[in-house]
Amino acid sequence: MWEARAVPGRAGELLAWARSQRLDPSPSRRETFVAPGDRVLVITWWDTSPEGGPPELPSPDEDLLARPVHRWRFTRVDGHPAP
Repeated sequence: MWEARAVPGRAGELLAWARSQRLDPSPSRRETFVAPGDRVLVITWWDTSPEGGPPELPSPDEDLLARPVHRWRFTRVDGHPAP
């Protein structure tokens, strides 16, 4: 999961930038969201983890960001026995 906050008024530019980014290999699923506060969120799903882990969206130019990009990685647990 990738989330960034644009400089006020530049969320459209940040959204366009995020949409233009390509990952290699491509995820099995990718969704992009916007939220109040000029935020853009990208969530990717991977069927298997590529060697070295899945690729990450980079950070856009700092002049577009109100703060550094946040990244989180989650592992699916639904359908698996509890540890």
